[in-house]
Amino acid sequence: MPRSSLPATASGTNVHAYTLLDWGLLAAIALIWGSSFLFMEIGLRSFAPGVITLVRIGLGAATLALFSRARAPVEQDDWPRVAVLGIVWIAVPLLIFPVAQQWTTSSVTGMINGAMPVFTVLWATYLMRKLPGWRQLLGIGLGFVGMVLVFAPELEVGGDQLIGALLVVVAVAFYGLAANMSVPLSQKYGPLPVVFRSQLVALAIVAPIGLLQLPASSWSWESALAMVPLGVLGTGAAFAFMATLTGRVGGPRASVAIYFLPIVAIVLGVVILGETVAPIALVGVLLVMAGAWIASRRET
Repeated sequence: MPRSSLPATASGTNVHAYTLLDWGLLAAIALIWGSSFLFMEIGLRSFAPGVITLVRIGLGAATLALFSRARAPVEQDDWPRVAVLGIVWIAVPLLIFPVAQQWTTSSVTGMINGAMPVFTVLWATYLMRKLPGWRQLLGIGLGFVGMVLVFAPELEVGGDQLIGALLVVVAVAFYGLAANMSVPLSQKYGPLPVVFRSQLVALAIVAPIGLLQLPASSWSWESALAMVPLGVLGTGAAFAFMATLTGRVGGPRASVAIYFLPIVAIVLGVVILGETVAPIALVGVLLVMAGAWIASRRET
């Protein structure tokens, strides 16, 4: 396929209701990325943010390299698209989030990150010159309201958070663009070759930053072991799962997986840390689940 004929984004190959495979991919993404905040917090106890970004991308790329399918060739004409995907999907967001966390709370960061499906719809509308189906719009909107309710009990707003919040908005906007860009590439080559090469591009970009921050880090087995699931699962497997899901159902419908991340975080907090959950957050969880179900229905 000539480069000129590869669209900026595309509809998913499955325009019908989610299949069991689609739901399985969504659940895996939510579980892996929802628990990644816990592993990142442990890693930050000893490692500088740039080091964590470098290690997690390096482990993710190394994991995908073990699969022969990931090393399948990609046409030279499509390499620029893969490179841009590596920048907007992996390198920039994974560098921005640790920096933004210096000025904003995790609750604010999580709530803004939950806006990723909204940005995905905006990018899809711009790139495809048409609005998604009404079920997608209703499901994504309902899920976003649920996200706000989930984080509302912990939300803190202050002037010092403005810089951090704006950085998170930039990162999430990039996520929304990447969710759309990955669709035609994943449909053409499969998710593994695309994600693997995107991570190689991102690795080359973040390597100098991570190496410069290495002297500011210390060693601990606790933080080092936390990098394993963060890199192997959170940066290797989960990105491949997300690329697979976007190729199957399209960027907007796949992005509802992000709404389930705080639900996983809440469950882990209750079970592992003994935290309590506000009633309004439980209402938000129900809205998230309802929104995901609506968005998963057949496109119209």
